[in-house]
Amino acid sequence: MSPDFFIALALLVIAFLYGSVGHGGASGYIAIFSLFALPVVDYKPLVLVMNIFVSGIAFYQFYKAGYFKWNLCWPFLITSIPFAFLGSKIVIPGNVFHLMLGIALVFPMIRLVGWGPEEKDSTISFSLLSAMIWGMVLGFIAGMLNIGGGIFLSPLLILLAWAKAKEAAPVSSLFIMCNSIAGLMGSAILYYEFTGMSFVWLLAAVGGGLAGAFWGSNRFNNSQVRYTLSAVMGIASIKLIFFM
Repeated sequence: MSPDFFIALALLVIAFLYGSVGHGGASGYIAIFSLFALPVVDYKPLVLVMNIFVSGIAFYQFYKAGYFKWNLCWPFLITSIPFAFLGSKIVIPGNVFHLMLGIALVFPMIRLVGWGPEEKDSTISFSLLSAMIWGMVLGFIAGMLNIGGGIFLSPLLILLAWAKAKEAAPVSSLFIMCNSIAGLMGSAILYYEFTGMSFVWLLAAVGGGLAGAFWGSNRFNNSQVRYTLSAVMGIASIKLIFFM
């Protein structure tokens, strides 16, 4: 059976899982493409397009479920969007880019296995300046790494007791969608040619994202899939760091 089929299936599962927690899945898509040894130039814009669709779907589902708080979101967005655009303009040498991506994959892997900050009993108000600075930093990193940055924002919101997990999900998904659009605008998307398989992979991600966002906004939890995906991302991280 063609490797393209397995890539599509893996993208569907990853989009399902990430959509269930309000994320776009860019780090997971990168993990799969790297495991199948696709050149970065072949999938870099496609990852952002998938990110935009899946995070947009996740945002809609969590928004509809009543978890979105605009006041928690806008301070991060106003600085992250321009800095994601600037970050995407930076040309990083291939070996350094692979190393940074490999390290970045460790963060969602840790979150998937349940490690990291736990919800506080109550939330506290945040400093507007702090939120804007974090937005600037995370947006810039997201632009450089070709991701949306939600894998960093979501645990940050929970760690600092600025939001509960369900409240962090739609904020992170909108953050991801906006940063991905900014990163796409700053990248060479006009020179990228989408193939028939690219559209198949995109449809697989959108389908998984639709299902995941629906179930995730209704208290879905599947630890077995989370552990499986974390193992895949761990392998991809090692491959990117040591063998690319």
